[in-house]
Amino acid sequence: MSFKGKYDHLPLSINKPLECPLTGNALLRDPQFNKGSTFTEDERQAFDLEGRLPTRISTLQEQLDRAYQQYSSRQGALAKNTFMTSMKEQNWVLYYKMIQDHLKEMFSIIYTPTEGEAIQDFSRLFRKPDGCFLNIDRIDEVEKLLSRYGKPEDIDYIVVSDGEEILGIGDQGVGAVLISIAKLVLTTVCAGINPARQLPVVLDCGTDNHELLNDELYLGLRRPRHRGEKYDKFVDTFVHSCRKLYPKAYIHFEDFGLSNARRILDKYRPDIACFNDDVQGTGCVTLAAIMAGLHVSRVKLEEMRIVIFGAGTAGTGIADQIRDAIAADTQKSKEEAAKQIWCVDKPGLLLKSHGDSLTHAQVSYAREDNDWQGKDHNDLLSVVKQVHPHVLIGTSTKPKAFTKEIVQEMATHVDRPIIFPLSNPTRLHEADPKDLNDWTEGKALIATGSPFPPVEYKGRKYDVAECNNSTCFPGIGLGCVLSRSKLLSDKMLVAACKTLAAEAPALKDPDKGLLPDVVDVRKISVKIASAVIRTSVEERLATEQGIPKEEDELEEWVRAQMWEARYRVLRRV
Repeated sequence: MSFKGKYDHLPLSINKPLECPLTGNALLRDPQFNKGSTFTEDERQAFDLEGRLPTRISTLQEQLDRAYQQYSSRQGALAKNTFMTSMKEQNWVLYYKMIQDHLKEMFSIIYTPTEGEAIQDFSRLFRKPDGCFLNIDRIDEVEKLLSRYGKPEDIDYIVVSDGEEILGIGDQGVGAVLISIAKLVLTTVCAGINPARQLPVVLDCGTDNHELLNDELYLGLRRPRHRGEKYDKFVDTFVHSCRKLYPKAYIHFEDFGLSNARRILDKYRPDIACFNDDVQGTGCVTLAAIMAGLHVSRVKLEEMRIVIFGAGTAGTGIADQIRDAIAADTQKSKEEAAKQIWCVDKPGLLLKSHGDSLTHAQVSYAREDNDWQGKDHNDLLSVVKQVHPHVLIGTSTKPKAFTKEIVQEMATHVDRPIIFPLSNPTRLHEADPKDLNDWTEGKALIATGSPFPPVEYKGRKYDVAECNNSTCFPGIGLGCVLSRSKLLSDKMLVAACKTLAAEAPALKDPDKGLLPDVVDVRKISVKIASAVIRTSVEERLATEQGIPKEEDELEEWVRAQMWEARYRVLRRV
């Protein structure tokens, strides 16, 4: 077969035969190469499959119909999650194609909240290992164990977690390997990262989860979590081993604890292309929604006042993205830009006098005590009364924290209050979108951390946007992978945010969502990746050769290298 595509010569191009070294049962057991009942007569002969498969040759669509019937027969979300895991272990094309065809329905099954249940039950549901398990008591073996996954050019995208703070369910120890796997699944579904070029990793540092420590079936280190110098050495050994073994790979940190997430990101970000979704991903997608909201409300970014309730990893990550965007778009320094942001946590407004109780990430947003002398600042309502924010964001996990009094106080001072209750799961949301809409007489611009149906006020319907990181982080990663960027810079992240915001339906109709729907994510990822690549080239961070300069040509170049869930011709090697 000949291939005449413009970019078929590229190493990541999917428009060429797939070289396969396996035959017989070994081939049928390998999910990368297995086609099941769709193997053609020629392939069955060439790869010693005759007699190993039913006679009739199926189409991919027939396989999908059969698999979806089986999926639908499973009772309960966790049973469906387990079924999908089994399918992934058998046939990648079928697995990813089925998710793409039913993304809206299956998203909550393959990711939050159901994946959280699977992670909690990891040691009891465990059947077949997937990913790389690294043990803090065997730091000297880290490089050797990582070296088993390919040659230097074989790995593009690594997700690593230490399991300390998983999906709002806390310390899950070694079960965190499933969040690394789930994030990589989303990069493939949403942005076409080749699943054969991914590596999920868990750093097993022990656990402080007493249920796991007392569970005889727990598969990780049954001891309290290591911290301090030994932990830092473990992480550092992992990062440097990855850079040595897979120098072009992009490293994605996931669900590290509050005391480590920002610290680790800040340590390695100046030297390697890396990303933390809890810090930067949440910040990027929220900033994109804010940008769309500012467009509707006709408020400039440099004039915006924002209050963030909940100054943990997500809250300060959002603050950082907003600060960096203001600084990138104006002549303001980051210090000046931070003055447009007020962070409220358990002690109230963050103040300089809180000293050592402030986390590394909170310090930049602590206000001068003198500015608040004689003013009440111990609760959210008091701060809202003083600040008159355009934007109110909740990352507190404190249910119903955005009361009617707070919301109506905010709406007294701004025409279109932008209110984002983002805490997950739904039971922890700071407010219900219906209440926000009613309390502001339909004026609030709303985005949430979980999907909600449209809300109405006096017969007028308003679409509630979901701040779903999956509309953003896969495209950012794709841009870094394809450009082989040396770093992921602030400007690259801001470019991604602006691109996502430009796709918001609210820009055309203010009653539509502030973010695009996740079903459109692959198209959006092409645009985000292209924006990230262009910015990487402008900043002289891109190392890939031959990157097109024209926008249309660049998007074609990106699409040509996105893995697709379709069967390719196998070439025996």
